[in-house]
Amino acid sequence: MNKRIVSFLIIFLSVSLVVLRSSDFFKEKEKVHKITGIVLNKEKDKVLFKTSNGTYTFKSTDNFSIGDNIIVEYTGLLNTNRNIQDIKVVNTLQTSEETDSNNIPLSWLDNGIFKDYYVLAKKKLEELSLEEKINQLLLVKYSSKAKEDLEERAFSGFVFYENDFKDKTKEEVISNMDSLNEKSKIPLLMAVDEEGGEVVRVSSNKNLVSTPFLSPSELYQKGGFKEIEKDTINKSNILNSLKINVNLAPVVDVSNSDEDYIYERTLKEDTSKVSEFAKTVIKASKNTGVSYTLKHFPGYGNNEDTHTSSSTDMRSLELIKERDIPPFKEGIAAGAEAILVSHNIVNSIDSENPSSLSVKVHEMLRKDLQFSGIVISDDMEMKALSGIEDSITKAISSGNDLIIVGDYAKAFEEIKKSLEEKKISNNLIDRAVFRVLAWKYYKGLFFEKHK
Repeated sequence: MNKRIVSFLIIFLSVSLVVLRSSDFFKEKEKVHKITGIVLNKEKDKVLFKTSNGTYTFKSTDNFSIGDNIIVEYTGLLNTNRNIQDIKVVNTLQTSEETDSNNIPLSWLDNGIFKDYYVLAKKKLEELSLEEKINQLLLVKYSSKAKEDLEERAFSGFVFYENDFKDKTKEEVISNMDSLNEKSKIPLLMAVDEEGGEVVRVSSNKNLVSTPFLSPSELYQKGGFKEIEKDTINKSNILNSLKINVNLAPVVDVSNSDEDYIYERTLKEDTSKVSEFAKTVIKASKNTGVSYTLKHFPGYGNNEDTHTSSSTDMRSLELIKERDIPPFKEGIAAGAEAILVSHNIVNSIDSENPSSLSVKVHEMLRKDLQFSGIVISDDMEMKALSGIEDSITKAISSGNDLIIVGDYAKAFEEIKKSLEEKKISNNLIDRAVFRVLAWKYYKGLFFEKHK
């Protein structure tokens, strides 16, 4: 056959194939598609929507709440590489999520660390009133006033500070813990920041511990990871004997400069050693009766003190993933039950919101690191959050399961109002409380209360 004719045929067939493919593309683009998922965030005309295939942002002004299960009907094609999807929303429908035989929504079944207690947690959740559910989100800074209100308010638990142990005997501390749990319908989380070094609560009192616990760096210099393991077991046994069941430690932030605010509270070593530190503490704490909390996600870096002011981390995402994230990964792999999120604004992840209020930061923790445990906000009354409207609502809608508060009455009223105004959904509250209840079953707290 003439070479010219062959060339013509090849070109003709190629062009025809392109035309056919283009035709199929435009037909697919004009077709009405349907996808089901959960509303993660809603700002003005933008919606962040999580599906089984990924997380997408699209434009819509429809009236639904964060946490709603919805069906989106649209034309166009979804593209995971786009920040905002170039689709046309035809319709959105609120729907009830499909459940398993135990009436647990399928999206809650994450094969997570507390999975063996999901059925018990769901049954308990169904027994609670809305008011009880809201209070189960609150980890309250202890005061005598909170103790008085405990009979009417089903707090999830308390955070105790140095002054709460001052001059008390072991018997007095235990008696107080017992009286609190006796007043509570649901077993309580009893938490402290017993980091060692600069931050000590129980061990500030010589009646309870002969000498204050050493800091991570002091322990490491004294005897490496063996000494850290020994200290974790000893510390846990002391806390457990005082009826304290959660330690808001270890600090697994990476810091090598004494100019960093967080430096003295860290291991003062590189990422590799801090990762080993995280793994060592979590492994050593298992079966001691005390749960440990990795903090401060996604890594404090060289940022300012968020107790006194706002702070913005300007480092690249690549650097944070390389330097700060590995200790959290190692801790999660070792069985970490809880992670506390900082108030730092991490510009490379979310330039608009503190990490504790950022959907993107929490998605990173849940999706990228596959963390299925409890996410706790840092203290909501720190100065880094001052001036932020509806900060409690944002903390819940971004993905925290527990929020640390002092003014619990104000926090309760804000959450209830946000539910009434449909800023957040009952489903969102239920999901967080379900996880908290599953943790309490996992820890054996319900079984201890009903002995």
